[in-house]
Amino acid sequence: MKITVFGSGYVGLVTAACFARMGNKVLCVDIDAAKVAALQAGRVPIRERGLDDLVAATITSGHLSFTTDAAQGVAHGLYQFIAVGTPADEDGSADLRHVLAVAATIAAHMTDYRIIVDKSTVPVGTAQRVSAVIRDGLAQRGVGVPFAVVSNPEFLKEGNAVEDFMKPDRIIVGADDERAIREMQRLYAPFNRKSDRLLVMDPLSAELTKYAANAMLATKISVMNEFANIAERVGADIEQVRLGLGSDPRIGFHFIYPGAGYGGSCFPKDVSALIHTAREAGHPARILDAVQAVNECQKNRLFERIQQHFGHDLSGLTFALWGLAFKPGTDDMRDAPSRVLMEALWRAGARVRAHDPAAMTEARRLYPDAEALTLCDDPLSCLDGAEGLVVVTEWNVYRSPDFDDLKQRLRRPVIFDGRNLYDPQMLAEQGFGYYAIGRPVVAPASSAST
Repeated sequence: MKITVFGSGYVGLVTAACFARMGNKVLCVDIDAAKVAALQAGRVPIRERGLDDLVAATITSGHLSFTTDAAQGVAHGLYQFIAVGTPADEDGSADLRHVLAVAATIAAHMTDYRIIVDKSTVPVGTAQRVSAVIRDGLAQRGVGVPFAVVSNPEFLKEGNAVEDFMKPDRIIVGADDERAIREMQRLYAPFNRKSDRLLVMDPLSAELTKYAANAMLATKISVMNEFANIAERVGADIEQVRLGLGSDPRIGFHFIYPGAGYGGSCFPKDVSALIHTAREAGHPARILDAVQAVNECQKNRLFERIQQHFGHDLSGLTFALWGLAFKPGTDDMRDAPSRVLMEALWRAGARVRAHDPAAMTEARRLYPDAEALTLCDDPLSCLDGAEGLVVVTEWNVYRSPDFDDLKQRLRRPVIFDGRNLYDPQMLAEQGFGYYAIGRPVVAPASSAST
């Protein structure tokens, strides 16, 4: 089948490469000529497990190609996937300029039946707006070309996106056009062989499903962080509470890990957009407001812990920071807790020595002139001369460090753990002070108090 994908960002590139892997002829359209040239040469600008090899293999096989020519893209594929960015606007709503611009481009060039597929994460009602743009564009040309608009939201986890696309747990198709539904079923048949995971619904419900899914996961995170904050104040251990909660099959263990708050390109933006949608519809989304507020507070929790130990004036102090990406497996620092922490430390007069297995280049791009930031090539070297260690992202490389080496390198043996990676009792026995999330503060075994 012939497929066109507008947008070669995270969603667009994964979508294009995975469809190409199944033998489809996929043309990816982007307005950035330098990016298109790099991709055509096999250089992938996104860190995503397995994506580099997949893009290279499908380019070599002739199933995947890239262009800046929008007219060529519209002529190429029966399926016209829109996978461009929908950044948050100042009022929290999703900015649909790029989505609607692509719709106008398709309308300007289409000469035969096309299925326009909204793959971008978009607010409820976007399929209707895309349809209106295309109808207006065709009317301006004075032509009557049949088309259908389908909502087909993505459910990809950063760091596991290729696997999620190739082996989906559900495929949502929001459409009212019977021909479009049949064609979408045919397109996704290779991904749907073991059991029928394709759910057909109306476009409005499909659009809401995407936002509701991310809001539900964000809610679990914020609720668990709220429990962690309560645990700190009453002297309970949230990790023991987590085990008790997760053992209930109605709750389960997914997304109930307390930490430094959620970030990334999806949860913050999508929760804000759903709040905006609810308000526009006349409904105050009180729970979602609370989810968002708890998360913003949680991003400051590590800084509060540091001030609890060192006092409010951190002038002249240096802190080692492990983890810059918002989660393991990616270099994405959008809305990452690490950024909130570093900027708070700098305002308090402190310096930061940081390491991340993937996000060092992104950190340099975001903070090119940050004199108080030193990016270190390995986790241990960034400990040298630091007052304490702060763990922000739970990369595997940080899970089992040599604590004797840590103690020798740090000026003071204290760890602020934003992901609850370590055993408090073991650290106390080794002479560390230990501040975690939702757990009692641990003083070294030889100390009477912290």
